[in-house]
Amino acid sequence: MIPQSIVTLKGLIVAAYGREYEVRIDGRGVGSPTLMCSPRGKKSLYACGDEVEVIASTETQGVITTLLPRRSLLYRADAFKEKLIAANVTQVVIVAATEPGFSDELLMRCLCAVESQNIAGVIVLNKCDLPTHLQRGRDSLAPFAKLGHPVLQLSAHTGDLEELRCHLAGHVSLLVGQSGMGKTTLINALVPDTAARTGMVSEALNSGKHTTTHARWYDLPGGGALIDSPGLQAFGLTHLSGDQIEKGFREFRELRGQCKFRDCQHDREPHCAYRAALAAGKIDSRRFHVFQSLLTEHSKKPKY
Repeated sequence: MIPQSIVTLKGLIVAAYGREYEVRIDGRGVGSPTLMCSPRGKKSLYACGDEVEVIASTETQGVITTLLPRRSLLYRADAFKEKLIAANVTQVVIVAATEPGFSDELLMRCLCAVESQNIAGVIVLNKCDLPTHLQRGRDSLAPFAKLGHPVLQLSAHTGDLEELRCHLAGHVSLLVGQSGMGKTTLINALVPDTAARTGMVSEALNSGKHTTTHARWYDLPGGGALIDSPGLQAFGLTHLSGDQIEKGFREFRELRGQCKFRDCQHDREPHCAYRAALAAGKIDSRRFHVFQSLLTEHSKKPKY
């Protein structure tokens, strides 16, 4: 029971439902009391994983008064709005699957955001017990593995998760991916007695039905935590600068500053180190195309 008072309490946001947040009071431990809290004012600037101060208004409800300093924040943005995903994570686990097909561009965009925040990134190829499109999935992720991104191949259904558990140990990890990739099944396998729902894959659309409609924190046995997030269909990066976008692609790190022109856009300018590396086969053409698309989006962003 939480006493009703004007005393400020510290807590952790363990679920985000639009403008309502479930806040775990008095530490991070399972079984700690929770309050359903709303923010002051019209704006909702909080995310799952945020550490906050609240005031209880009833035994079950409260008001968020203060956002404590963040160590990291992952969010996506387009020309119209921003969408906070999770805060204070130390690692992002991006889930792809052999079936249904996944977007390598969405994966690149997510990794770009992760790298810009200096957060560790891990890629999971799930449903490896389904052999029909297994090689296709492996081939699609080969360029990421070549760049040093950990790529784990597993099946949540068969329970072969020891390698993933090793990567999760000691981290607050955010689980992201398109709908239908099996994120919820992974949560069920990793966290005993989880009531997370699973959904059937929509074969007609070659995409999954949304089974997670809000971000939710799960404590992991033995320490660490997972934040599950709704399935992604887009990952806008208009909040990143051109410099941050470049830093989000590992293959360009050794090439930065080697172009003839300081303001090189890596498009048609002569003596571009990036395009020279592309012509020499040192850069994956698909990744270079996505990189150029991101720079174009950035250049078209409205200036206010």
